Amino acid sequence: MTATPAPAALSLSLPFVPRRVVIGASAHADIAAMIRAARPELEVRGAPFMEITAADLAWADTYIGFRRPPASHDMGAVQWVHSTGAGVDGWLGQGLDAVILLTRSPESFGPMIAEWAVARVFAVQQQLVSLMDAQREQRWAPRDIARVAGTRALLVGTGDIGSHIAAAFTALGITVTGVSRTGQASHPAFRAVYTVDRLADLVADADWIVLSVPDTPVSRGLVSRAVLERCRGAVLLNAGRGAVVDEAALPDALDSGWLRAAALDVFTTEPLPSSSPLWGHPRVLVSPHISGLTTVAGAAEGFLACAESLGRGVWPTWVVDRARGY
Repeated sequence: MTATPAPAALSLSLPFVPRRVVIGASAHADIAAMIRAARPELEVRGAPFMEITAADLAWADTYIGFRRPPASHDMGAVQWVHSTGAGVDGWLGQGLDAVILLTRSPESFGPMIAEWAVARVFAVQQQLVSLMDAQREQRWAPRDIARVAGTRALLVGTGDIGSHIAAAFTALGITVTGVSRTGQASHPAFRAVYTVDRLADLVADADWIVLSVPDTPVSRGLVSRAVLERCRGAVLLNAGRGAVVDEAALPDALDSGWLRAAALDVFTTEPLPSSSPLWGHPRVLVSPHISGLTTVAGAAEGFLACAESLGRGVWPTWVVDRARGY
């Protein structure tokens, strides 16, 4: 299966066989070991991405990592970058030269992100944070707990991740509606799917609004203040990208009752600055971009699959369309 033809500006031509590979990741040694076992002819070295040097990039023809090394470096002799994540804004947002091929991980992050979303839904619905506060104070605090079953979710993003969330939510008795760029979804768990221009109309009927879309020109700022004002006590869960939401409007959305709570795994600036009011808001659950983590096997196998296609003279399925942002 071939992808959309790569841009004519690429310096890389097919077939392409990588020779020298640099890995910029905390698990670089484990990823390198898997690659060497499968392709012993490759020269592979690595370091945490912040420690990748200009000399490393001048030596390599291929780079593997989730984001670009420090901004003071250009990409040296690198002709191919393989992103270990599904989202590639860490590359496109840093102005990766158009002559460099960019591919992304084919690993499915849907199962893990679905678990993250289910955990947050129950944390909010079962009032776990409030109960833990009462426990620390040795305070007996009875309260009413509403069931999750019978509630309604609006999932913004109906691809692999959204489909896994939809299946998990449906199993809990949640009715699931989707919003996507095309207005389509392949998973039967979606009761209905609409295009993004319907978002402001649909949020008013949602108990849960779950974002799993990447940072693209279409999605950036999609959940604006105007959209938040249309919500009627929904809980916002964001496992996509921080830029999709008007982050500055979230405190007002919570304090005004537009949102009942928010569970946020991604932010406009990461790490989340200590000055952010989201840290201390009593109805915000913050997690440090861990809802869908790349595995060592996923990073290595994704690279190897793309390398095999390139060696056969075929553009990999996972070539990034830079105009769309994924």
